[in-house]
Amino acid sequence: MAGLMSIQPMVQDLSEAIAAALAIEVEIVDHELTVVAGSGFYKNIIGQKEELGLLESDYLYARTLRSGQSFVVQDPISDPEYDPSSIKGTTPELAEICSPIVLNNRVIGVIGLVAFDPGQKDNLMSKPEAVLSFLQHLSRFLAAKVAESDAVERLTRLSNELTTILETIHEGALAIDAAGVVTHCNTTAEKLLKLQREKIIGRKLSDFWANTPAMEVLKTGSEYIEKEEIYLGKSKNRMHFIVSVRPIPGHGQPDGAVVSFRDIAEARRLIYDLSATAMDYTFDDIIGGSKAIRQVKVQALRVAGGNSTILITGESGTGKEIFARAIHQASARVEGPFISINCGAIPETLLESELFGYEGGAFTGARKEGKAGKFELANEGTIFLDEIGEMPLHLQVKLLHVLQGREVERVGGNNKIPVDVRIIAASNRDLEKMMYEGNFRKDLYFRLSVIPLHIPPLKERREDIPALVQCCLDKYGPMLNKRFSMVEPEAMDCLLQYNWPGNVRELENTVEYAVNMASGNSITFFSLPPRIRELQTENGQKFVMPLKEQVRDYERIILQEYLELYGSSYKGKSTIAGKLEISRATLYRKLSELGLS
Repeated sequence: MAGLMSIQPMVQDLSEAIAAALAIEVEIVDHELTVVAGSGFYKNIIGQKEELGLLESDYLYARTLRSGQSFVVQDPISDPEYDPSSIKGTTPELAEICSPIVLNNRVIGVIGLVAFDPGQKDNLMSKPEAVLSFLQHLSRFLAAKVAESDAVERLTRLSNELTTILETIHEGALAIDAAGVVTHCNTTAEKLLKLQREKIIGRKLSDFWANTPAMEVLKTGSEYIEKEEIYLGKSKNRMHFIVSVRPIPGHGQPDGAVVSFRDIAEARRLIYDLSATAMDYTFDDIIGGSKAIRQVKVQALRVAGGNSTILITGESGTGKEIFARAIHQASARVEGPFISINCGAIPETLLESELFGYEGGAFTGARKEGKAGKFELANEGTIFLDEIGEMPLHLQVKLLHVLQGREVERVGGNNKIPVDVRIIAASNRDLEKMMYEGNFRKDLYFRLSVIPLHIPPLKERREDIPALVQCCLDKYGPMLNKRFSMVEPEAMDCLLQYNWPGNVRELENTVEYAVNMASGNSITFFSLPPRIRELQTENGQKFVMPLKEQVRDYERIILQEYLELYGSSYKGKSTIAGKLEISRATLYRKLSELGLS
């Protein structure tokens, strides 16, 4: 999406016109807090970042982008939430009204009207409801103009793509005449054949691609589709292709043929991509505005651009694979494949061949042509190794070699196959404990946990539950042809108090159950699964979280605040232990128990 910057001149003209008509200052920023247009002071900072570009901050525009809500600020000087960084009473603005610019349910910017003197404040606050309504109409107008710009951009891009499609086609393409002489060669064919174009065009196909059945097509006129062929190059380098040959009709005999081919490993990867049903999640798809989940999202987004190995930990159902897919989508490898494999769901006897592939005849039942493993399929992309703690020790050694050398060796093979792949591993088990118990290799653990990410359980971010419930209702309501106006307070209170051992996955199943059971247009207490209702009531009284759980949650909050204040270094933890008047050993034990180590 091009965004507001694609229509910047028009946005600037509009902002100046509004400023002149209303005698007020105007500022318009995009979804990244870049100033797109403005009047007065704001005209001089076009292109710069407003609010320091801190999208996760508590500044006014950042909150508007995240919430999609409009704000009317009548007295910024005394409003502590207006500018958290300013000294009280020093904010130059005297009033402000701002509205989000929304396109396709996504906030693409903010438009704000700002008063810097009493006269401007009177103009702005004399009829704030009318001004806000005007801003909302203006926001819809700008969104429509961005949509038009995007449509024009897409059409232009499509036209350019169509004019170059033959040259940039993913497959290698050769055209030969009736004598078998190559008349056309695209760039992909050059790369696959490892020959320069001038050494291909004008030569007979059989001169450099011996024994190819393509020459028979010129005699028989019968095409063949998706056949496997071995190509031996000038240096006897062996390449495995999937080849299709279609004759060019002529009078009697064909006038020539078109040969299209692609590398068989690439073909297998394409088949995998076409058969995959998982969505391409982004960080915007991860629901939740709690501090705990925002911190993990910011950290994950920060490391997504690199190539370092990531270890994601967290309880079952917290969304570890969604985070892995979001990291892939935000990385430079987004055009490459995302290959996911559950190390705990595949029998040990099959896991090795699934991960690393096998050569033909490597074992009974093996395909005669062999099979590429998941690491080969993930080349130039990302491989996600879920439940890595379930991997047998002997395969941990082989995985360690892949991490160190970026090469794989198929089962039954002797050749090292280079792979360019980023590894993201995940586990709901305590790998550090397994390491010290001898059930997980230390060297592999330290190789995997270059960048550790811990996904907090749902019980540690209960404030996200309403948003998650609404998201699930939006999903399952239409599927079952039902519309829901609300979740009744008693039902929501029950959901907020439940401990969610299955985390977000359990919550989603609970909402699906409630949607099926609901008789009206709202989710009631009695729509919820019995196991959750039974925990809500105990001897007819409202269920209260056990004291042990409440103390545990409170300890976690305290330790999180101290870690943010003093850091997680050895010195920082020593300071925390001193402040809390506990030993370092006790601190380390509590951090481990609470998942904060």
